[in-house]
Amino acid sequence: MASFPRPENEQCQYKYDVFLSFRGEDTRKNFVDHFHDALRRKGIVAFKDDDDRNLPRGKCIKPEILGAIEKSRYVLVIFSENYASSTWCLEEVAKAVECKDIKKGLVIPIFYKVSPSDIRKLRGNFGRDFAETEKTYTSDKGDIKRWKDALRQVADLAGRELKDGYETQFIEQIMRELENKVGPQLSYVVGDLVGMHSRIANVVEYLCLDESDVRSIGVWGMGGIGKTTIARAVFDKIQGQFDDGCCFLANVREISKKNGLVPLQNQFLGDILQWDNLRIWDDQRGVNMIKERLRHKKVLIILDDVDEKEQLEKLVGRLDWFGRGSRIIITTRDEHLLLQYGVSSIYWVEGLSFDEARQLFCSKAFRSNHPPVEFKELTKQVIKYAGGLPLVLDVLGSFLAYRSLKQWKSALARLKECPEGRIFDRLKISYDGLQQKEKEIFLDIACYFKGNEKPYVAEVLDNCGLYADIGIEVLVNRALIQIVDNTMWMHDLLQEMAWEIVCRESPREPGERSRVWLFEDVFHILSKNSVSNCKINLLACLFDIGKKNLLVMY
Repeated sequence: MASFPRPENEQCQYKYDVFLSFRGEDTRKNFVDHFHDALRRKGIVAFKDDDDRNLPRGKCIKPEILGAIEKSRYVLVIFSENYASSTWCLEEVAKAVECKDIKKGLVIPIFYKVSPSDIRKLRGNFGRDFAETEKTYTSDKGDIKRWKDALRQVADLAGRELKDGYETQFIEQIMRELENKVGPQLSYVVGDLVGMHSRIANVVEYLCLDESDVRSIGVWGMGGIGKTTIARAVFDKIQGQFDDGCCFLANVREISKKNGLVPLQNQFLGDILQWDNLRIWDDQRGVNMIKERLRHKKVLIILDDVDEKEQLEKLVGRLDWFGRGSRIIITTRDEHLLLQYGVSSIYWVEGLSFDEARQLFCSKAFRSNHPPVEFKELTKQVIKYAGGLPLVLDVLGSFLAYRSLKQWKSALARLKECPEGRIFDRLKISYDGLQQKEKEIFLDIACYFKGNEKPYVAEVLDNCGLYADIGIEVLVNRALIQIVDNTMWMHDLLQEMAWEIVCRESPREPGERSRVWLFEDVFHILSKNSVSNCKINLLACLFDIGKKNLLVMY
C-alpha cells in the first residue's frame, strides 16, 4: 500500500493543514463528518465549506473557498459518485492542481465508493454526471477542459480507495498515513526556534514515548530561558501520538491567581473530551471529573508556568488519574515543586551558546544570521548583555530592528543604567513569588555576595536572622541563584534586576534605600554625615584605594 509523500521544504505559514473537497449530498453527513472529527481530534486544522468558523456568514463563497485552497498545506479530494455533478467541486479540484505541486504530494485523492479508473476515463455514473454537467454548463467552455485535465491528473495519484469496507477502519488507515505528514508542525517560525532544536529533542527523549507507563517530566529554568517555547514545540511535535486527547494549559500561574483553578479545569477537560459546553463550578468537582473521565485515556498534558503545589494537585494530582501511555510535562521556575510532585525526570534548560544567541538576535534585528559589519561590535555587546536568555535577545532584537547606529548606541547605554521594562517585569515574577526573608537573602547576595563561598555567605546571613540554609535552597530551586564549586553565582540580568529593585526604593537618595554597594553612594552618605538617619539594613563593600583596601560594613 503506497504511503502519502511528504512535501520537501514544507513551511508553516498556512492557515489550514488540510482543505477538504467533497460532494455534500454524498458524504457530508457520514464519511466527511466522521473524517473531519478525526482530523480535529488529532489537532489537524481542516477547512470544510459548511464550517461557520471558516466561512463567515454573508461572504461570497467562491473567493473564500478558492482562497482557502491557497491557504491550505494539503488538499484532500474526496471523490464520490456525484462529485462531477457539482461545478463547485470541479472548480476546487482544478484550483488545487493549479496552485499545488501535485508531484510533491500536496493533492491527495480519496476514492469513496468510486473507481479511480472511472474518474480518469470519465465512465460509469461518474462519467455520466460529468457529461450532464458539460451539457448544461453555459459559462466559459475552457473550464470543461481544465476540469477534465485536473480530474485525470488527480486520479492518477496514489490515494486510498473505499469499496465495501467499514468507514471507521478506512478513516483510521488514512489518519495513520496523514498524522505524520499532514499533522501539526512546529507552530513557531524558524527564528523563534533558534537553538531550541536540541533542547526539544532532549525533552522528547526524556518522555520515553515507546514505554506504556504513565510518565511526568519537569522543564525547569529561570524566567525567559525558553521553557514555554520548548514545551509548545514538543506538544506540536508529538500530539499526533495521543489518540484520546491533548491539552496545553498555558499561563497556569497567571490564570489561577486571577480566576482560580476552575477555568483551567474547564479548559483541560473541554480540550481532551471535546465538550464545548462543559461547566465545572468548583475545583473539587473538577478533580473528580478528571479522575473519572481520563483514567482510561492515553493523553498528553502540558501545564505551563506552574508555581503552586495546589495547581498540580487539582489538575494532574496523581499519575493513576490517567490511562497507560499518558505523558505530563510541567514547566516551572521552581524545582522544588517538581520534586514534591515526583516527576520522573527534570530537564534543566540552559542558556543559548554565543553562536545560537547571535543567530536568534540577528534573525530579529536584521532578518539574517549575521550582523552588518558596522553593527558587529554592538551586536556582541547585546549578546553579552543577554547572557544566553532567549527572551532578552527576542525583545532587544525586535526593539533595535531598523534603527540607526546612533540609536543602538543610545539604547545600549540606557540598558546599562536600567533594564528594559518588559525584561525586568518577566524576570521579577520569580522574585515576587518569594517569602520576605527569601527576598532579603536574594537582594543581599545580588548586592554583596555574588562570587563568595556559600559557608561565608550563610554565616553572615544567619547572623542577620535570615535562616540562610533554607533561604538559599529556595533561591536555587527557583533558578534565581546557582551554587557552582560551593560559590554563589547568579545571572547578570538577575543581579541587575535586584539592583533596580533596591534603587526604586529611593531613586534619588541612596541613604533611603535598604542596601548600598557602590562606592559613590557610600561616599555620598558619609559626606552628608547622615549615616545615623539612613535606612540601610546591611552595607558591606570592599574598595581599592591606591594600594590599600577599604572595608566598609554597617
